[in-house]
Amino acid sequence: MKMMTWIIERELRAYFRQPFAYIVIASVLVIDGLLFNAWAIGSGQRLSSEVLETFFYSTSGCILLASIFIAMPLFAEERQNNTLMLLETSILKDHQIILGKYFSGLIFLSLLSALTFYMPLLILLNGKVSLAHIVAGYLGLFLLGATALALGLLCSVLAPNQLVSVILSALLVTVFILFWLLSRIASPPLDEIIAYLALHDQHFQPFMRGLVSTKDIIFYLSLTYVALLTSTR
Repeated sequence: MKMMTWIIERELRAYFRQPFAYIVIASVLVIDGLLFNAWAIGSGQRLSSEVLETFFYSTSGCILLASIFIAMPLFAEERQNNTLMLLETSILKDHQIILGKYFSGLIFLSLLSALTFYMPLLILLNGKVSLAHIVAGYLGLFLLGATALALGLLCSVLAPNQLVSVILSALLVTVFILFWLLSRIASPPLDEIIAYLALHDQHFQPFMRGLVSTKDIIFYLSLTYVALLTSTR
């Protein structure tokens, strides 16, 4: 555990020593803020719960995009800078390296998500939303981002450099998102299987509406586990 903590601290320092982290944070907050004002609030008279639901929908896209870029340098940068061999020949085990880098990215992503919390609070100025709805929505954002980050880390492990890593991550995450579209044209029972694998449509939308389902939590945790296990292997 101590060695894993060292990896986490090392990666977090690497994030914030460069402009990269601040560019990602600023970009996500600006895009999310614009979408919140133009789409969620500025679309006519709506119930506060509908505004909150729209906020989580638009924020989920920003979190998915941020996950891809946060995962990009985790291993691809080490390989690009010829420092990966130092980790591979250290006393650290493979799963400690994978988990240490993953949790550092997850902490960064969680911080980024927390910075958007002021937007749901703005709804309270002229409306009323339940705390449970906000908590459920942010739980969904956390699980969605954690899963996308794990998929991105897998691509970072496979990629020779950061450019290839971000392209592979974007393609893989997009494929999992578009499974809902593929399920519309597939024949039973294959359509249900494909729809279940969709990263966003079937599993995230209940969180948007303030509903927490055990099967959706299990889906995200299972896919995250498989991605991290594959990365380790």
